Amino acid sequence: MYKEIYRETDKMSDLICENYPMVLVMSRFGIALGFGEKNIGEVCRQNGVDAGTFLAVVNFLVEGVSVPVEPAGENLSIEHLIRYLHNAHDYFLNFRLPHIRRKLVEAIAGCTPDVAFVITKFFDEYAEEVNKHMSYEERSVFPYVRGLLEGRKDPKYSISVFRKHHDQIEMKITELKNILIKYYPGVGTNLLNSVLFDIFATEEDLASHTRVENYLFVPAILALEKQL
Repeated sequence: MYKEIYRETDKMSDLICENYPMVLVMSRFGIALGFGEKNIGEVCRQNGVDAGTFLAVVNFLVEGVSVPVEPAGENLSIEHLIRYLHNAHDYFLNFRLPHIRRKLVEAIAGCTPDVAFVITKFFDEYAEEVNKHMSYEERSVFPYVRGLLEGRKDPKYSISVFRKHHDQIEMKITELKNILIKYYPGVGTNLLNSVLFDIFATEEDLASHTRVENYLFVPAILALEKQL
């Protein structure tokens, strides 16, 4: 299905050390650190994770291409892919964004109140936008897909509805990054630079998340709909 960069027989530690962002992928599949010298297949089986789905996501992201070599299909475990996406939502909404906000507030504490208010307000509006986007998936998309897995198809909904309205939620954070770089009226500090680094990383992480949804999750659901 994809150009195989990593296989089940490769060590999980090699995957993480060679591609450190994959530690987030591993975590979102519910795999913890401390796997010693075990290979990817062993670690996945030990944690109840479908190795094929884990490797599909890993290899898709590691390749750094915009689309898979071939469309995703029935070879993926949709249940495990939903678990991955759900855990990613939890990470962004309950850890990553609150963590950045705390650091941002501290970093801009020395600027004028009106500037601090505008920057904080911009970030809060962005966080709310991300929350609405991901909450919609949790409330509407995932229940619909779970219904499909149980053989029930909602005649009023399809994954194409989601695909048509799947906006690029990482664009707003790019604007915040540019505001801080171009217009923040103060001397750069280690803390502010650290916030910017986190924003850059989050921008890339959100883009990867969106690509997994568009090019792995959606095609897999389209294939499931056709089966029903």
